[in-house]
Amino acid sequence: MATILHCDANNFYASVEIMLNPALKGKPIAVCGNPEKRHGIVLAKSEQAKKAGVKTAEPLWQAKQKCPELIFVSPHYDDYVAISNKLFDMYSEYTDKVEPFGIDECWLDCTQSTNLFGSGENIANTLRERVKAELGITISVGVSFTKIFAKLGSDYKKPDAVTVIDKNNYKDIIWALPVTDLLMVGRQTAKLFKSLSINTIGDLARYDVETLQQYIGINGKKLHQYANGIEIDEIKLAEQKHIPESVGNSTTTPFDITTPSEAEAILTSLSEMVAARLRKYHLVANGIGVSIRYCSLDGTNKTNMLNFSTCNAGDIAEQAFELFLTMHNFKKDQPIRQLGVYTYKLSKSETRQTTIFDIPHDKRENIDKSLDKIRNKYGQSIVKSGLVAKHQEICEGLVDKEFQPFKK
Repeated sequence: MATILHCDANNFYASVEIMLNPALKGKPIAVCGNPEKRHGIVLAKSEQAKKAGVKTAEPLWQAKQKCPELIFVSPHYDDYVAISNKLFDMYSEYTDKVEPFGIDECWLDCTQSTNLFGSGENIANTLRERVKAELGITISVGVSFTKIFAKLGSDYKKPDAVTVIDKNNYKDIIWALPVTDLLMVGRQTAKLFKSLSINTIGDLARYDVETLQQYIGINGKKLHQYANGIEIDEIKLAEQKHIPESVGNSTTTPFDITTPSEAEAILTSLSEMVAARLRKYHLVANGIGVSIRYCSLDGTNKTNMLNFSTCNAGDIAEQAFELFLTMHNFKKDQPIRQLGVYTYKLSKSETRQTTIFDIPHDKRENIDKSLDKIRNKYGQSIVKSGLVAKHQEICEGLVDKEFQPFKK
């Protein structure tokens, strides 16, 4: 039987802020952007704020009404990424099968590790104590025989806890939970389940699978299997990555973009993040896209195929800005509040056919790889292009959307 762990860093952003500033310990805090820069919502909250009813993504004024003593703290994304990297490095000491689920969560397949490190529960408690002692934050860990049950286990008891869900107790623990706690049960599926009187995971597990398939197709069968502890999804090796259809990033700007220089700075900063993720996945892009959203909330996007493959930030930024200029006229069009850059037609970098014309791109990519090492060690903002530095105010706080907290 498989031994799967799901590790979830408790109140991650807030916990890192408290670790960086111990004076905040024991106080209700909310990590949030600047209300004057369109980011006036709660990104994360401490355990004390959570107990007061503060919720992620709610407006700051509403959070303050619930908890008048709430302390607002600006986010430090570079620190979150640095701590996340240390977390995943620690997890990798116990297994080579580590599958991320955002910046603060991941699954570990420890089936082959128990002979070395003890039972899944022992490994979970070892990791829990190590994270607390070495990184100054806490994690909750679910231990089970499927990924879905392990995830439910880490959510079951928080903070700083281990929950074991095995063949003997899963019906008592899992089947009593609301069906909305199950991964892949979104709003529409939840509405359907409610109409079918499926309120708990146990209700789903006992429901006729053929009827479910009539309502929601193959996902009905899959969710029924999840509820019954049947799962065929394997945790991949840490270095194994599927090829996504696209890699991109977008941002709502602190103030309206009204000049070409401001737009180019944002596109450059976004391109650096997109390129870094392409290199992380060992991918190159053959197409580029740009999206624009105006203050009226109307939007447009456009794509263009490249005549070369690249994972270089300079290449992507240059092509993105050229594409942008074909889409937007600063004299005629309204100011911009959101920009996005995305790449598509992706392929593995080692399969790329290179020619003499690729040499300039290869040199750029070697430079970028060196910058990756520096930024991974000292933070994303340690090295900036001149254009981004010039427009630091408008580029401040941009973060790779792969690490955004709004995934649940």
